[in-house]
Amino acid sequence: MLKRAHKFDGKLIAPERLHISLFSLNGLPDRQLRSACEAATELRAEPFEVSFDRTVSFRGRPGNRPLVLIGENGLRRLEAFRQMLGAALTRRGVRRAASTNFTPHVTLLYDARSVDEHPIQPIFWTVTEFVLIHSMKGHDYLARWPLRE
Repeated sequence: MLKRAHKFDGKLIAPERLHISLFSLNGLPDRQLRSACEAATELRAEPFEVSFDRTVSFRGRPGNRPLVLIGENGLRRLEAFRQMLGAALTRRGVRRAASTNFTPHVTLLYDARSVDEHPIQPIFWTVTEFVLIHSMKGHDYLARWPLRE
């Protein structure tokens, strides 16, 4: 529906590839990846809801602009969870990955066209796990951690 409304030609991201990136671990040596997994294992958090209520095009390469879901109020628990994970990564010596730059979003497609911010009916779901993904021309799930009390 959004694709048609904005007259985008880009291919929609496959549902199984939709995600919210919390941190990039690209380029970390195996030792630090193991430390990141240990940090993730020590986290305790209960499932929480996220909601997105706007779309916007992010800057990207010319002709390849990501259309994303964004929000504010519905992402506070996600932001708190990311801070907990960042602190755990820092304690395990993976400080470089625990950057503070973060705009929670879900990429829907890439297109040559771009659009300004646009309100939508909120899209929400309950986060029940987080995963470590190797993302290079596909997603390989390396580890999963369920959220629990």
